[in-house]
Amino acid sequence: MSTIVLEINGVVSEVEADPATPLIYMLRNRLGLVGAKLGCGLEQCGACAVIVDGEKVLSCVRAVSEFEGRAITTVEGLAAGGELSPVQRAFLETGAAQCGYCTSGLIVALTAYLQAAERPDRQGAVEALEGHLCRCGAHADVLRAVERLVSEAADGG
Repeated sequence: MSTIVLEINGVVSEVEADPATPLIYMLRNRLGLVGAKLGCGLEQCGACAVIVDGEKVLSCVRAVSEFEGRAITTVEGLAAGGELSPVQRAFLETGAAQCGYCTSGLIVALTAYLQAAERPDRQGAVEALEGHLCRCGAHADVLRAVERLVSEAADGG
């Protein structure tokens, strides 16, 4: 066991853990951040996505020790001051979820894309969602949210 210092959603926490423990287990089991989900456990479904230093990262197999000294943002950390983020709001308002299991990963992936893209567009947003599986069939609703977000970004909002 080692003491590992993590910065998650702007809060620094020290956790005692085996350095090889996947980050998802620290988030969910130790820190109570249950938005990221353990889906496949093989980095193939995207349900475990978080943002690390501005980039989407899948957390189900990556060792917690890899994240020491890096800024981690979970879906819980996207809302600010009690207000949903633009991506969270778009998903809510377009009904872009059914069971909700994949939703946090989709929201995190789109957030990372929109934060990094100089000129966000639909194709870039769709590419950002590659590797994210939704077994409920909410794809059309997710694409409606994507189109809304890209339109808002183009309008400067």
